[in-house]
Amino acid sequence: MNISFEGRTVLVTGAAHGFGRAIVGAFAQRGARVFACDVLADELAETARLGGEACTAGVVDVTDRAQVQAWVAGALDATGRIDVLVNDAGGVLGQVGRPLEEVTPGDWNGIVAVNMSGAFWCAQAAAPAMKKARYGRIVNISSGAGLGISLTGIQAYASSKAGQIGLTRQLAHELGPWGITVNNVAPGFVRSNPTTERQWESYGSDGQATLVDRIALKRLGTPADITHAVLFFASEYAGWITGQVLAVDGGR
Repeated sequence: MNISFEGRTVLVTGAAHGFGRAIVGAFAQRGARVFACDVLADELAETARLGGEACTAGVVDVTDRAQVQAWVAGALDATGRIDVLVNDAGGVLGQVGRPLEEVTPGDWNGIVAVNMSGAFWCAQAAAPAMKKARYGRIVNISSGAGLGISLTGIQAYASSKAGQIGLTRQLAHELGPWGITVNNVAPGFVRSNPTTERQWESYGSDGQATLVDRIALKRLGTPADITHAVLFFASEYAGWITGQVLAVDGGR
């Protein structure tokens, strides 16, 4: 399967490391003009370096609607089009699992804002250009936590990822008449960033072995495994697929 994005404009959020960095590199290697954003300036600069001339990076907080609107407008001004949006920004914001009685409004709202609201603001900003072109691909990155429970025990994380999956299905029906597909990739456990590394270490050797043993393929995933699913959804091969959630988890 030869997938090319020559001449396409691709937006990727959460691009400072992990999945986002891998996704940026994969699109750039396949001919796309990639606009990458994150709040982590130093790591984002490294992503831009790896992406080469095809990549333009900007520090953007996806929970801030005005910043998102400006970022998308800049990409549109530069290329005249928005073909693909990958909503990868998200995470647990350094939080750990606690009893629900101990969760503050700030803890809850922060995670919901970055995992669910951020995806909404980005889709809202990109949709007009996609509608005008009568073409677009939106790919949201959720989590296995959105399909079941979170290994972290963080209530807001599981809830916001499930909410993002619901948003995917809703937008697929709303935007379908304009030829815009909206799909979702739900990764299993992947050691892809400092947060997942800390989580992995917290399990200890016995917990790590148990986690891997529960996976049908008996291995953890990699950022490349997630990236390949994103490339497929963004490609012409997925032109009649929308509103779908693909669990990329090695088999559970």
